[in-house]
Amino acid sequence: MNLFVFGLGFSAGYFAARRGARGDHVAGTVRTREKAQTLSARGIAAHVFGPDGRDGAIDAALKDCEALLISVPPGTSGDPVLAAYGPRIAAASHLRWIGYLSTIGVYGDHGGAWVDERTPATPTNARSIERAEAERAWLSFGAQNTIAVQVFRLAGIYGPGRNQLAQLANGTARRIVKPGQVFNRIHVEDIARVLDASLTHPRAGAIYNVTDNEPAPAQDVVAHAAKLCGVTPPPEISLDDANLTAMGRSFYAENKRVRNDLLRTELGVTLAYPTYREGLAALRALGEGPR
Repeated sequence: MNLFVFGLGFSAGYFAARRGARGDHVAGTVRTREKAQTLSARGIAAHVFGPDGRDGAIDAALKDCEALLISVPPGTSGDPVLAAYGPRIAAASHLRWIGYLSTIGVYGDHGGAWVDERTPATPTNARSIERAEAERAWLSFGAQNTIAVQVFRLAGIYGPGRNQLAQLANGTARRIVKPGQVFNRIHVEDIARVLDASLTHPRAGAIYNVTDNEPAPAQDVVAHAAKLCGVTPPPEISLDDANLTAMGRSFYAENKRVRNDLLRTELGVTLAYPTYREGLAALRALGEGPR
């Protein structure tokens, strides 16, 4: 398969490397020439799309791609990929699947209640409003051009090098407490599993919540990570005393429990890490966390 990825970041980059290891031809974009050179040395044809300019080779890559993954955040003026490459993507004769990586933030705040894919998107912060608008734009694009577009609403992403074990090791872990607050999470490996399954069974217009099975308080996850490492967890601190940035506080302004039934029943996905416990245990076994 020829796979092209707009935005080879943490999640999309993991998926791209996984597909490349299976023999797929993988290409994609990064924001800087330095990053492009690093990824190209690893066998991923990386092109610049960002502040450093726009690589002309992207046009040729899109012409031959069969699957397209979008992991570039939208802005106030809309989705930058659609704006720059919409007509070229529409003309890609081999393209059969487009995946758009979004966020469960589009649901807004539900006071800790459960939501699923049938729940209307009611985003409250600017970033999530832009995401919801980008979702609609891509779904409309797919319908107009008869290309299967799937939206994947991701929970809080963790994985190698990006987890509470790593935070304990580098001294940045904090147990911030807001009574009643819970978050869903998703391991980067399970994101890749869902994308793999969707590639095999595309459904035009599909929306999937990509989350684990157990929404949990953030302080409990840090405490469990500390237990795995045999260290004392950091003390609990209140949200008011945490001195978070405006963006950090915005995550605590929304509280919901997100169901993931559809990825199991429709795509047949079995999560490798159904809760944070399995995910952190596997990362600890790989040597993550304090020594």
